[in-house]
Amino acid sequence: MSDAAARLNTGSHDLPVSAELSRFMAGNWAATPLPAAARVPSHAVTPARRARLSARFPGERLLIPAGELMVRSNDADFRFRPHSAYAWLTGLTGEDQAGHVLVLEPSGPNGHEAVLYLRPRSPRADGNEEFFRDRRYGEFWVGRRPDLAEAERLTGIRCAHLDTLGEPTARNAATDGELAAVLSELRLVKDAWEVDQLQLAVDHTTAGFEDVVRALPQALAHPRGERWIEGVFGLRARAEGNGTGYNTIAASGAHAGVLHWIHNDGRLDRNELLLLDAGVETDTLYTADITRTLPLSGRFSSVQRQVYELVLAAQEAGIAALRPGASFGDFHRAGMKVIAEGLAEWGVLKNAEGDLHRRYSLCSSGHMLGLDVHDCAKARAETYLEGVLEEGQVLTVEPGLYLQPDDETLPAELRGVSVRIEDDLVITADGARLMSGALPRTVAGVEEWMGTLLDSAGS
Repeated sequence: MSDAAARLNTGSHDLPVSAELSRFMAGNWAATPLPAAARVPSHAVTPARRARLSARFPGERLLIPAGELMVRSNDADFRFRPHSAYAWLTGLTGEDQAGHVLVLEPSGPNGHEAVLYLRPRSPRADGNEEFFRDRRYGEFWVGRRPDLAEAERLTGIRCAHLDTLGEPTARNAATDGELAAVLSELRLVKDAWEVDQLQLAVDHTTAGFEDVVRALPQALAHPRGERWIEGVFGLRARAEGNGTGYNTIAASGAHAGVLHWIHNDGRLDRNELLLLDAGVETDTLYTADITRTLPLSGRFSSVQRQVYELVLAAQEAGIAALRPGASFGDFHRAGMKVIAEGLAEWGVLKNAEGDLHRRYSLCSSGHMLGLDVHDCAKARAETYLEGVLEEGQVLTVEPGLYLQPDDETLPAELRGVSVRIEDDLVITADGARLMSGALPRTVAGVEEWMGTLLDSAGS
């Protein structure tokens, strides 16, 4: 039995299809062409991206796969998101891209021709039953796919049927470390279109944070208030974009000391803080990444204010260090100097020298941002972590203090108080522009913002 035939006969509640029904299904369907003017949103910039990749590998055949569907449970797959390099080079971002492959075929002395191998729309004749029987790829099950001509109009790339790809010998981005590194490095500097997409993601994320504050009364009343917060933000992310760019962290109280807390199953306490780390991913797959630490009562206690203001001072120092030509690590070092000095002033550390402050700050203070929340992660250290900042790069600055509830090096009043403040910035000719400035960061600004939103929610 062929793979296609097997897919048509694996469902637990499939019914047999008679020859008469198969013939009946094959005819009398009206034409439903895609709009002739439809193009992927990034169609004007993807040719230059492919040309830059081509120039790095003259004469070599390159494969950039979209990735494959993954089973979540039994016959249900995870929602599919194409690989970021594939999306960057083709502009295709939909769930229908599973299994597709972009190939750069050597052409001429140094160039390449792009060919997109995909699964086109199923024909509805000649005994083909995929469109109504295949649960994974059939149009009646998962939606309309473009045919080859439509896909070429959408992307500006020559398209061929996936079945004709064969077993080519080539560099494959999924397995070739050098190709993966170059693809990451090519994405380090964002073009103007990408910066606009990231700003859109930030703007939607700002709206999601506002939704969360308005929903705090309901969340505080629910036994799993953290999950209520996650759901409220997720609604905004799905309504405005593709969804969240990563698993939302809705961490209240001591949970905020767990850097990647995604259980989000805790109750909220008005006397504690909520650390919300969340980002909307646009339909073009660019994500924001913002964190705010909010007093659930609407006002910071004196101890909460003490911790918050030290983290804010560290963030301000980090932001001030951002400029073209600065070492990537400069903003982290600037922020951690403030953290170490503050901990020493509190008497938590004997002095600000060395790296003992890392017991309380744990990790780096930022990362590149783009199609991935931790963008360009395959780039070589000398071009990223040990490199210098360039105009057009987008990154986060996110110092934090994570004061664990069981840490006996801390005064009792500080234990269990954790704060992170994270913003998204684009490097400009003379510094950096704060993309997420619509969300307040100061103690007074946060309290006023929350008060206004809560008042409007109650009116």
